[in-house]
Order: sequence, then structure tokens, then C-alpha cells
Amino acid sequence: MTAAGRSARGVTGGSAQATARRAAEEPLEDESAHQGGADERVEPWPRGISRRATMRISDVLAALQIEFPAVTNSKLRFLEEQGLVQPVRTPAGYRQYSPADIERLRYVLRQQRDRYVPLKVIGEQLAALDSGAEDEPPSRAQLATRDGVRQTAVTGARLTSEALAREAGVDVEVVTELVGTGVLRPTASGHFDAWARDVVVLAVALREHGIDSRHLRVFRAAADRQADLVEQVVAPWRGRHAPSSRARAGTLAAEVGELCTQLHTALVRAAVSELTP
Repeated sequence: MTAAGRSARGVTGGSAQATARRAAEEPLEDESAHQGGADERVEPWPRGISRRATMRISDVLAALQIEFPAVTNSKLRFLEEQGLVQPVRTPAGYRQYSPADIERLRYVLRQQRDRYVPLKVIGEQLAALDSGAEDEPPSRAQLATRDGVRQTAVTGARLTSEALAREAGVDVEVVTELVGTGVLRPTASGHFDAWARDVVVLAVALREHGIDSRHLRVFRAAADRQADLVEQVVAPWRGRHAPSSRARAGTLAAEVGELCTQLHTALVRAAVSELTP
């Protein structure tokens, strides 16, 4: 081989080795850059709380029960389906939650309970918290207690006329009168749900202004019409047998019902404002 050939081979070989070295080094540089980018990513909310998933659904319910006594397994599964919490699945398919998951659940349940925020908006709020665009101040827990004694969920409470009167601090005759005018509706067994107490208390307050139970029939009729609208919205979900569908129906009914209440309140306030100078 001539000197020129050896020289050309040497140059070519050297160039190939240099190219190979650069190719080998470039991924390392890229990997280092990617690692640096990963370090700069914002930790999902809540930050600084363990994400080690070791809690079963029963543990989650126990942790939430004091503040949210009505939360159920189906509610947790429904919130998972909506993408608001993402528990880890074991190889056997069981869900396991972390302390960070518990805080996300508390945030979702508080937004629903205290502010009646739709789940879609709650999801957007969590996304903003995850990205660091918003910083949520710590919320104070509202315990389901009375006089320091823990109370169970009142959604399934059933009261007799006498018990309802005691709860509202009125004579039983007041309850009887409200039933007679159709404002209150007992069940077939003669019992009332927990909402009946609020109805009695407000009816008594209106009576002090000369508005007796006969005038309250219009409120009953309006409430029935609004409930019919809510039923039309949730009917497709109520017809399904999956527990998550029933949870979806309950959540949707609460959201739409609250929107109806807020609209009614706004309309009444607007009408009353015209009566004042």
C-alpha cells in the first residue's frame, strides 16, 4: 500500500473513530439534559407528602370518615374514573392509595361539599395546582360533630313527627300543620328525612313575618318542578347498575340541584331588590 493510501486509510479510520466517539457521547449529553429537565419539573400537588401507596380502600374510608362520613367505596371508584385521583394497582388488581392521594380526595370532597364546584372544574383546579400555576392554602377540616360528639351521616336519617319537632325546637303541632298543607311530606311509614328540620325552622321564621304554611305551598311546587328537571338529567345514570354509575348520578344530582337553588336565589334577590328604594 502506498503512503497516500495509508494516509487516506488513516484519515478515514480516524474520522470514523471520531464519528463513533461523537455518536457515543451525544446520547450521554442528551440523557444528562433530559435528567436535568426532569429535576426541574414541578412535583404534582400536594407537594412534600409521601406518595408511597400502601393504603387500601378501607384505610382511605377510615381516614376520611370523620370529615366525610357519607363517602363510600363507589364514590372513590367514581372519582378515580373521573381522573381526580389515581391509586396504584397491585398485580392482583387491588387499589392502593398514598397519603398524597388522601389529600387530593379531601380537596375534591371539600370543593363539592363547601362550594358545590362541578367535577370538571375541580379537575381543572387540580391541574393548575399540579403545574404550580396555583397554590391552594390549607383548608380547615369541618368535622361532622355536634357538641364535640362525632355524628354519623344524616343522609339516611328518618325522624318521627315528635323527633322532628324536638330537632327544630317547635311544638309537634307545627309539624302536623306543615304536613297538612303539603309543605312537608312524610314517607309511607310516617317518617321524615334530615332535610325536614331545615324546612320546619325556615317555615317558623317566615311565620314571624305573617307568612303561614298555606303560603309556602308555592315553594313546595317550585321545588317539585326543579326536582323534575334534575331527575331528567340524572335518569340515564340511575338506570345503570354499576356502583360508579349510581355515584355519578348522586354527584350530578347534587351539582344540578345546587345550580337550580342558586338560580332561584338569584331570581328572588333580583325581584326583591326592585322593592327597595
